[in-house]
Amino acid sequence: MALIEAEGLILKTYSLAEADKIVVFLTPNGGLVRGVAKGAKRLKSRFGGALEPFSTVNITYFQKEERELVSINQIELKKSFFAKASNPYFLQKFAYLTELLVEFAPPSEPNERLYRMACVCLETVDENKNNLESIILYFEIWLLKLGGYLPPWDKCERCKRELAQNEDANLQMSFHLLCSNCQRGKSVYPIIAAEREIYITAQRISPTKFAEYTIDKTKQIKNVSLILKRIISQIIGKDIAGERIFAVNS
Repeated sequence: MALIEAEGLILKTYSLAEADKIVVFLTPNGGLVRGVAKGAKRLKSRFGGALEPFSTVNITYFQKEERELVSINQIELKKSFFAKASNPYFLQKFAYLTELLVEFAPPSEPNERLYRMACVCLETVDENKNNLESIILYFEIWLLKLGGYLPPWDKCERCKRELAQNEDANLQMSFHLLCSNCQRGKSVYPIIAAEREIYITAQRISPTKFAEYTIDKTKQIKNVSLILKRIISQIIGKDIAGERIFAVNS
């Protein structure tokens, strides 16, 4: 049995027996972890409010080989975003991010970049509630990029020509792009240059700078996010609850 001390992000909890909880949390070096917090439902639990979703914590747990659930020994709260998420709109969006992390983070596999990205996105939203939609898009782009699923939107899939900065393109069923010269017939779903620019810029700057950059680009943010939700839906084989998915007609 190994005793592990780690920084973690609490994603969700649910009941186990009368007094215990199962806790799902993300760590930079241990990936997605599921553990049992004994007595967590009691009024005088030693865990206090540290098990609230969207909290960053220092966590100590015991891990046995070939056991899926670890045994949580101690949790120290570092920062909680739960008060912000108690707003129904924020709660829906934060819960969406949580479900994406649960779906995409491999259990027990280190992924420090994914962990840091999730934390910095939560911190950015916490500092300014008006940038939530931009940060959701930023999170979706980086989740797919870190997982190796993000299609390149800087060149035509067929002729491999690099698209000009102000050039519109055409979205394919593969979610790659074709230039106007390679597109046969009417475009299924046009992607304007401003949407491509948002998509590419998110991969180059911090979430804070991205929120500032997209402050007047609400429509383009929505359109790109809808496409990414469709990609995510195909990867995991289902829609994420509460998030609207659009369909690209063939």
